[in-house]
Amino acid sequence: MSENDSAFPAAQAQCLMWITPRPEIVFASGEGSWLTDEAGKRYLDFVQGWAVNCLGHCHPAVTHALAEQASRLVNPSPAFYNRPAMELAEGLVAHSAFDRVFFANSGAEANEGAIKLARKWGRKHRRGAYEIVTFENSFHGRTLAAMSASGKPGWDTLYAPQVPGFPKARLNDLDSVRALVGPTTVAVMLEPIQGEAGVIPATDAFLRDLRRFTEQEGILLIVDEVQTGMGRTGTLFAHEQAGVAPDVMTLGKGIGGGVPLSALLARESACCFEAGDQGGTYNGNPLMTAVGTAVLDVLLAPGFLEEVRAVGEHLGARLRELSDALGLAGERGRGLLRALLLPDGRAARCVELARDRGPEGLLLNAPRPDVLRFMPALTVSRQEIDLMIDWLRETLPLAG
Repeated sequence: MSENDSAFPAAQAQCLMWITPRPEIVFASGEGSWLTDEAGKRYLDFVQGWAVNCLGHCHPAVTHALAEQASRLVNPSPAFYNRPAMELAEGLVAHSAFDRVFFANSGAEANEGAIKLARKWGRKHRRGAYEIVTFENSFHGRTLAAMSASGKPGWDTLYAPQVPGFPKARLNDLDSVRALVGPTTVAVMLEPIQGEAGVIPATDAFLRDLRRFTEQEGILLIVDEVQTGMGRTGTLFAHEQAGVAPDVMTLGKGIGGGVPLSALLARESACCFEAGDQGGTYNGNPLMTAVGTAVLDVLLAPGFLEEVRAVGEHLGARLRELSDALGLAGERGRGLLRALLLPDGRAARCVELARDRGPEGLLLNAPRPDVLRFMPALTVSRQEIDLMIDWLRETLPLAG
């Protein structure tokens, strides 16, 4: 590649609709925990597409499944069965508390499906109940209903008026949930860990109490595991660590290992869609679901999730050491979804300095001004974690 070829293509970039500031970097390739841009600079990636690339960049299982399936069948229409979709559904059912699966393309779409399923269930089984209690600072996606369900500050006015029916409780506060549940309530929906809020976990005790409460009230419990699912917290699904069995679960991000795939899973008692109620042109196409099966097979291989838990503990320990050494505010999270808490609003500046450092860069995420979030590949090594910590130790004082 010539020097001119590696120059930033400003004219091409202007053809993309502007939605957010982007650095003038064009990524060209990736492998494992590393990305390489068109200028040849390498970056240690602790964002991985916001926890999407659960096996890292271009994992052989993903690339092989894509190539093999693409040569056979890409999209016969969701009006027909295809073998990869049935195999992935069977695998998810076999390793979860759920009985049926609907495949979609994004986490927001899966959450929309969960909302629709709950409202249909309320119409059939709870005298038309439609309200779903969600939580302050939650994040469920960027469609109108998912944004209305979310408790992200400012979203209540961004595309007002909101879709009604989503009163907001406080995470880890069962009394705040009780106060909102009434005759029109059909479900409670939450993330086991609020990622966009800064990696704030629901406690195991809260999840257990919430499950008992929803069962007593005869309403559904929906867990949004778009970010926490598929091994991210050290078990296949985060709610398993609390020993609860929800009625409905949504998956996205990691389920496709980098390709657009998500899923809505439900217990038989919650399944109530009728013909025409739900669908999608690309939903469950064999190209994506073949990759999903390959990802699931890797995650379920002997010892894989145990190693995720061990490496996650290593990341947590190193973040705590760094926090203590630099006088920061601690860390939180589970598995390989963690946050470093800063004493001030330097997080965005730290992201910028880490990315621009040389000769190699570091990719981080700042969901809040005083929080750095870490979502590395589940295959990240201890050595790569240690390297990230070393670079972060250099960067944090400069950002302050």
